[in-house]
Order: sequence, then C-alpha cells, then structure tokens
Amino acid sequence: QVHFVESGGGLVQPGESLTLSCTEPGFTLDYYSIGWFRQAPGKEREGVSCISYRDTSPYYADSVKGRFTISRDNAKNTVYLQLNSLKPEDTAVYYCAANLMRSACYPSVTPNQHEYEYWGQGTQVTVSS
Repeated sequence: QVHFVESGGGLVQPGESLTLSCTEPGFTLDYYSIGWFRQAPGKEREGVSCISYRDTSPYYADSVKGRFTISRDNAKNTVYLQLNSLKPEDTAVYYCAANLMRSACYPSVTPNQHEYEYWGQGTQVTVSS
C-alpha cells in the first residue's frame, strides 16, 4: 500500500529554516499534483502549499506566502517544502499527499483535501524559543 514518507521536521527557534521532503519509492510523483498540509494541536488540517504535475504556479496559504517555497525534483521522485522565517504558529505536523483526481494547483485555489490520497505519518515541526 502506498503511503508517502515525510521527513525533515525538527525543533527550531523563530526565524530559522527547515527543508521538508516528501517521497514514496513505489509511486511516481511527477504524474500528480502534490500537496503539503499541516495540523496543529486542536486545529483542523489545513492546506499549506501544492505543486502541479503540469506547468501552473503553485498554491501557498496566505499565512506562509513569502516564507515557504515548494519544489519538486522528478529525478529524485521527491517534493520539497522549504520553510524560512519560521514562526511559533507554524508549529504543526506536516503531511504530504497526492491529488489522484489529477487536479492542477493554482495560486488562488485552496487544495481540496478530499482529492488527496496516500497520506504519510507526517513530520513534526516545532518552532519555539
């Protein structure tokens, strides 16, 4: 059964950076849009960013615009999320998943979580001084 593997989380201080990775050896990521989501304690899971399988601009939640950057390396079958200028409110478990409906990502369209499958276990990001 396919489940993505997220990695790269950790404990950092405000203002620091992390790079999250998302991969699954048995699944070809470049055919699908890949989304990053996060869930903070006591809150619902929210879409953070997504990158299309085709040439459209990625989506970023307003809360992370200008600080997070999503990218994909199809040769490595990996999608990355670069987290810069981290804030305590970025603390959450971060998940990646694939859009099996093959919907593209657009800057103004919030990813529909119901279209995403193969959720991993997530990687914890904690921002604290």
